Amino acid sequence: MIIKKPKLSFWQILNMNVGFFGIQYSFGLQQSAVTPIYDFLGASPDQIPILHLAGPVTGLLVQPIIGALSDKTWSPKFGRRKPFFLIGAILCSLTLLAFPFSSSLWMAAGLLWVLDAGNNTAMEPYRALIADKLDDEQQPLGFQMQSFFTGLGQVLANLSLFIFPLIFIGMTGSLPTWVYASFFLGAFCSIASILWSISKTKEIPPTEEELAKLKSEKRSVLGPLLEIFGAIKDMPKVMWQLALVYLFQWYALFCYWQNSSKSVALSVWNATPDNKEAYSEAVSWTGLVNGWYNVVTFLVAFALVGFAKKYSAKKVHAFCLLIAAIGFLAFPHIENKNLLFFAITGFGIGWASMMGIPYLMVVSEIPKERYGVYMGIINMMIVVPMILQTLSFGFILKHFLNNDPRQAITFAGVLLIISAILTLFIKSKKFSGDIASVPSSAH
Repeated sequence: MIIKKPKLSFWQILNMNVGFFGIQYSFGLQQSAVTPIYDFLGASPDQIPILHLAGPVTGLLVQPIIGALSDKTWSPKFGRRKPFFLIGAILCSLTLLAFPFSSSLWMAAGLLWVLDAGNNTAMEPYRALIADKLDDEQQPLGFQMQSFFTGLGQVLANLSLFIFPLIFIGMTGSLPTWVYASFFLGAFCSIASILWSISKTKEIPPTEEELAKLKSEKRSVLGPLLEIFGAIKDMPKVMWQLALVYLFQWYALFCYWQNSSKSVALSVWNATPDNKEAYSEAVSWTGLVNGWYNVVTFLVAFALVGFAKKYSAKKVHAFCLLIAAIGFLAFPHIENKNLLFFAITGFGIGWASMMGIPYLMVVSEIPKERYGVYMGIINMMIVVPMILQTLSFGFILKHFLNNDPRQAITFAGVLLIISAILTLFIKSKKFSGDIASVPSSAH
């Protein structure tokens, strides 16, 4: 028996995704603040990639397992996906409160593992919730709404890195005082935004047949892992094609996030982390630059839905990747700090596509009863390249790129060009989502 999903208003879809804002505020801090914290605590350039291993490894382990568990979960009181949102948000908030008190490099690295576990626990069910709640026509809007909140959350996270150093001056312990303010605000945003979405969103209950099937299935510790392996075995071809695109795409992004502050410090200030005053200024400016690319992301997120409908999702994604690549190739050669905003605009357009458009290529070919586990597997496609990057890029940076963060950004641009070309070879169904419900003020 197929039950028609009710149409949701624009504001219902927005409220459903507000919690994504808190998750992405936290990710914004990870992208822009964690590497400088490692630098302040004495990390060498070739140590940075391995210190970021927490994100991809926890994503690889946590998201598909949480997805499989949430597929098999139903509580009349708490729902299917919402309990995982809440657990992840609580864990994330507590870790953000503790992070600024890191007294050593390895304490900060350890807390990053916990922080990423919390973020991944909350994020994966959010992707599945869109597929659960929205029909084929409204799913594009739902996924791009998450792209919108990705931009908004990361804008505010990066703005805090620019504004708070002007307000909270000096050092507290081993770290600048502004780190405490940024991470404390992140802790509040994480839990508050999730609580808002939970209070405003009701999940669709399973049918009697689905509920009976859930109750009849045997539960075991190995059950989620067996479900993951079974889903990979049955994975549609389009997901394998997307995995190849993601290999180059996400390797490139990790190269950028790990090296952007040091690249700006060298190209604009001619400074290294040893010059703490100049480097702090570079970190602050990079926060503003990264905030701008996220402004671009939430400005163009909804417009990309219309382009994907008209020209196909893969063509839109390939074009956006190419624009991002051009920005990366220009970025390390810019000596005027104000011109960095023009270069990073390309990445903002690419980031808007990365956060939503690829899901439109695959969601129609995923069985609805396995939305959770397949969204987790898509995340595995993201984190495997990141793991490869953390394990290999330190060697590449040291032996082939002269430990120069500017060359790391150029390397990322080349990888994005490769991923754009590979995107054009993806064979996926063209969706026909209705975007009439998107208000003009959202563009």
